Amino acid sequence: MELIAINIIDGLVTGLLLFMLSSGLTLIFSMMGVLNFAHASFYMLGAYFAYQISMYIGFWPGLVIAPLAVGIGGALVERYGLRRVHQYGHVPELIFTFGLALLIEEVVQFFWGKNQMAYEEPEILQFAAFAIGGNSVPAYKVFMIFVSVGIFMGLLYVLTKTRVGMVIQAALSYPRTVEALGHNVPLVFMGVFGVGTALAGVAGVIAGPVLGTFPGMAVLLGSIVFVTIVIGGLGSLWGALIASLLIGWLTTFAASYNVEFESILLFFGLEKPEIMSESALRDIWTMTLPQIGPILPYILMILILVFRPYGLFGKRDV
Repeated sequence: MELIAINIIDGLVTGLLLFMLSSGLTLIFSMMGVLNFAHASFYMLGAYFAYQISMYIGFWPGLVIAPLAVGIGGALVERYGLRRVHQYGHVPELIFTFGLALLIEEVVQFFWGKNQMAYEEPEILQFAAFAIGGNSVPAYKVFMIFVSVGIFMGLLYVLTKTRVGMVIQAALSYPRTVEALGHNVPLVFMGVFGVGTALAGVAGVIAGPVLGTFPGMAVLLGSIVFVTIVIGGLGSLWGALIASLLIGWLTTFAASYNVEFESILLFFGLEKPEIMSESALRDIWTMTLPQIGPILPYILMILILVFRPYGLFGKRDV
């Protein structure tokens, strides 16, 4: 029971961190139709900006300043980059954001080098919040949970209870009508893109001390973010949250139980075919759950695309 409880907490932290990344991207993707390959690079920038700021004025100012800087940078990218490329179609957009991701990685390596930065959590949170069966849960992980939940509640309130949220959701489906009513739709798009990248920056600020701050951190989470929004559904904040939690718990529990693939099939009443014993695929049956854990989210994505192409909470096909 203690291991299950620890896995639930660790999976919750992983899932909520993934939500902060995917929530911004799902808004950008659904509203503007832009598959932003550079989204995880803004996450990396948030971590590096916060590290640099923490060296001079501490962690807490960095938690505010770094996401703002990343959000402003994202808004400028949309205004002077994506907006010009958008008129030529989706392929130039993909090439632009892919090139931007490579450029950001090179800039990071130029200024900070290729080594991992000594970016740590604040001293005030360097203690164990509580223990479960001898396993201590750091206070910083509890802090990450509260920040993520707070962001979700704030986004949900803005999108469903405020005039700004109504304009954003209307611009998503009826941009010409919203523009005819006197609203500046391009400004709305720029704002959404800036907020989306700022959310990625927040994720980088609070994840940097735990997952490490290094040039390859964007690559580690880049692909899984797109998997999350496909599973959750385009434009759905609840979908992004549920999908993030599913992936967080799926990967965490898979890494904790050393069970062979053959045992899993036997549990479901399936037996290994005799022909498999002599074929090149025989080693598949000896693979363990921690070995196949990293690909489980992708298998889930394939199943979602087959049986529910618009995702768990989406309203249109991917």
